[in-house]
Amino acid sequence: MILIAFGYCASRLVPGGFFGARNQTNITHDVVIQQIKQVAKLVSSEATVRDVIVYENTWYGSTKRSLVVVTGRLLAGIDLRDNPDVVIDHARKRITIRIPPARLIAVEVRDMRTYDERGGLWNPFTREDRDAIQRQARAQLMAAGGELALLRHANESAMELLRILLAKDGYTVDVALRGL
Repeated sequence: MILIAFGYCASRLVPGGFFGARNQTNITHDVVIQQIKQVAKLVSSEATVRDVIVYENTWYGSTKRSLVVVTGRLLAGIDLRDNPDVVIDHARKRITIRIPPARLIAVEVRDMRTYDERGGLWNPFTREDRDAIQRQARAQLMAAGGELALLRHANESAMELLRILLAKDGYTVDVALRGL
């Protein structure tokens, strides 16, 4: 009994224990570039949102559930490659710009925390379930962008930014949304 107690204490006190490291995590990664492209986007509004996702799946009476809180960042603005209409009247020192309406440019999932995850008796959680939760989180964040009046704010911010940026040397700048 003394020998077992000694072995237990020694395994706790000796770094790495007698049988190697007790709790070791190894992480490896490789970066693969899929695509690089030229963009001309003006991000004029940003919102940080938090959403709660409750995932439930029942298979033959066995239910698995997960409660996940997702935090994301939504970026909204205008795509300058969508041909804004620009008219410059040098004689009147007036610049008239018609820009496309703002749209959601990016959705970044910043954090996902699982607060509860219970697998069913014969319906355990799988990679596919976690991937489905990830897709649902992204979709819900995108939907939240429309509910937050983010696009209206992005339109107003983009117009004000262009007015300030281009109102130099005595020019008056008129910025409006195209199609409105």
